[in-house]
Amino acid sequence: MKIVIIDYGAGNIQSIKFAIQRLGYKAVLSNDPKEIEQADKVIFPGVGEASSAMKMLKASGLHTLIPKLTQPVLGICLGMQLMCSHSEEGDTSGLGIFHANVIRFNNTVKVPQIGWNQITNLESDLFSGVKNKDYVYLVHSYYVPECAETIAHSNYGVEYTTAIKKDNFYGVQFHPEKSSTTGERILKNFLEL
Repeated sequence: MKIVIIDYGAGNIQSIKFAIQRLGYKAVLSNDPKEIEQADKVIFPGVGEASSAMKMLKASGLHTLIPKLTQPVLGICLGMQLMCSHSEEGDTSGLGIFHANVIRFNNTVKVPQIGWNQITNLESDLFSGVKNKDYVYLVHSYYVPECAETIAHSNYGVEYTTAIKKDNFYGVQFHPEKSSTTGERILKNFLEL
């Protein structure tokens, strides 16, 4: 199986690569459209700020490629947010895969949310073997409100989307590579879809 982690200059790609290796798979880092198109599974990571990450995607031409992919694609953290229609962060248009907008947590909670939180209402094979209220690791100031494509929730002053799915596209707000055995299981489930 060929696993490609999209390398566009906005990701914690080494930790994801090592997490995949621990599961017994090999992943390559690439921004080559042909290599990404030929992958069996694609991981779209992201750390940082939405508007600058989107500029990097556009500079490499990947903003037009990613929405056309037909194999399973997993967006992680900012990667998931960039798959949405719009982000308040930098007033950024996203890839429009998910019909959802990304908004900032209000001032009633400490921002960013950093640390462990529970995931609930799990509605996908992505969570096979994962228990309701298991903990995952998150670092984010912006979130996707609940929507038709939500497949898992968390609560941080507000109930919000921690995972989302549409067709072959999946997104998780948390970092599976930093989420202990729960994250490892979710990553394994994605690779075995």
